[in-house]
Amino acid sequence: MKILIQFSLIFFSCLAGEVLSYIIPFPVPAAVLALIIMLLLLLTGLVKEESIKETGDWLLQTMAFFFVPAGVKVIEHFALVGSIWLPVVIICILTTVIVFFVTALTVRLAIKLKEMRK
Repeated sequence: MKILIQFSLIFFSCLAGEVLSYIIPFPVPAAVLALIIMLLLLLTGLVKEESIKETGDWLLQTMAFFFVPAGVKVIEHFALVGSIWLPVVIICILTTVIVFFVTALTVRLAIKLKEMRK
C-alpha cells in the first residue's frame, strides 16, 4: 500500500503538470511543471521526502529502461539522423557540458543553503 501511495503522489504531480501545461498560455513542458510542483510540495512540507523516497529511488534506478523507446526510434530513422549527425553530436556535447556546469552550480548552491540552515 505504501508504494501505491508514493506512486500516486508522483503521478498526481505529473497530472497537475499536464493540466497546467494545457492551461497556461505559453509553452512549458508538462514534465518541467510537474517537477516544479513536486519541488514546491517538498519545500512547503506538504509532501515529505520519506513519502516518495522508495518509489523515487526505484524510478532513478530504472531510468535507463525508459529511454529504450527513444533509442528504438533513433534506430528506425537512422538514415535521417545519419544525414545530420555532425550537428546532432555537437549539440549533444554542448548541452551535456552545459548540464554538467548547471548541475555543479546547483549542487554547490544547495550545499551552501543547507549549511546556512544549520
